[in-house]
Amino acid sequence: MQSNRREFLTTGAKLAATCTLFGAISGIAAAETNTLPTSSTSTIKDKHYYLDDVLLETGFNYRDNTVIGTQTSLKTLEINEGKIAAILPNKQHTNSELSYYSAGGKLMLPAFRDMHIHLDKTFYGGPWQAPGSREGKTILDMIALEQKLLPELQPYTQERAHALIKLIQSKGSTTARSHCNIEPVSGLKNLEALITVLNEHQQDLTCEIVAFPQHGLLLSKSEPLMREAMQAGAHYVGGLDPTNVDGAMEKSLDTMFQIALDYNKGVDIHLHETSPAGRAAIEYMIDTVDKNRSLRGKVTISHAFALATLTPEQADETAKRLAEQQISIASTVPIGTLHMPLKTLNENGVFVMSGTDSVVDHWSPFGLGDMLEKANLYAQLYTRPDELSLSRSLAIATGNKLPLNNKGQQVWPVVGDDASFVLVDASCSAEAVARISPRQASFHKGYLASGAVDKKIG
Repeated sequence: MQSNRREFLTTGAKLAATCTLFGAISGIAAAETNTLPTSSTSTIKDKHYYLDDVLLETGFNYRDNTVIGTQTSLKTLEINEGKIAAILPNKQHTNSELSYYSAGGKLMLPAFRDMHIHLDKTFYGGPWQAPGSREGKTILDMIALEQKLLPELQPYTQERAHALIKLIQSKGSTTARSHCNIEPVSGLKNLEALITVLNEHQQDLTCEIVAFPQHGLLLSKSEPLMREAMQAGAHYVGGLDPTNVDGAMEKSLDTMFQIALDYNKGVDIHLHETSPAGRAAIEYMIDTVDKNRSLRGKVTISHAFALATLTPEQADETAKRLAEQQISIASTVPIGTLHMPLKTLNENGVFVMSGTDSVVDHWSPFGLGDMLEKANLYAQLYTRPDELSLSRSLAIATGNKLPLNNKGQQVWPVVGDDASFVLVDASCSAEAVARISPRQASFHKGYLASGAVDKKIG
């Protein structure tokens, strides 16, 4: 019996080795092997070059009008001055003088957009540190804790912001919106540090800054500092829970909107309130934008947890009003008891963004900086686990940019698009979302922001 078992294991090992070798050979053949040697590179200095072996989605496979798979094809991209200049048959080079690189058959997806993150205050890049116990603590308690903690974090702001940017880029994000503390404890120090960091990332990251009165716009008397932040380069006026923190909903929101109007800026407010006050704040903001049409398309409500308390009928009506005023929602796709009406918002034309929010800080230790993980969470919580639904879920990570439209027509990339994309070890968008597939490289306007590709020699 022992002899038979040994013989079986030996035979099985040989068979597995043979299958592995055959699979490897088949994969190489399918990927159209090159005879030219290659070298791995994590930098591309060329402004004009070719990228071979790019796997692009080209359509859906159907059975009885049901999407059962995704068609793909290997292509060559010609990239010039940060734009896609041509999409060619694979390895067709019309200009022999250009350098050419290989994506190695990896799937090309639109670059991800992390539209709610805090780059200016994080433990990431430093020693591991879990937050203290949050049990029984209110947001006001957390503000008091932060007031003590911020001076300890400020010497490391730039170093850790750089580290956090590298993390999100490694996950495929090359566009971000960062909230930045503006309050009496920090003054403008965090903003100045963040602007310095972002200036060093002009080639590989596009980032908007929200001046964020974390300790309450009215409560911390931060209006003068917020106005200074607008003049110093912040792109959005932030706000925080106008009732629970500031204690005066209308005055708080009016102050926030007035700053935005005075400096021609956008608005992005943290609204965590789930009480009727949260819903009242949303309605008040909708009415304010309706009265000030210059704010249309420039207002984002982050979190907006009050929407999770609405009935389906109320959610549908509110979504229609938000869409009419072009107010966007930035959701972190929360798990737990808050089931956000994200599908209802989408169906009514509300632009829903997402972000990783906290990445290892005094609020939460769980952030991974990965927008593909957010798409995966969205798919698990709000859609069905089929090919079409999974592929559509990618939109929350890319700002609604998808390779295929709902009918399976290829709509991205097209000539003239920014060469901003991520190379993923997956066969299609659906697999990438379901498996949170590994990323090989991230490109921002033609610049290799993270990872590596092969450079062809000869």
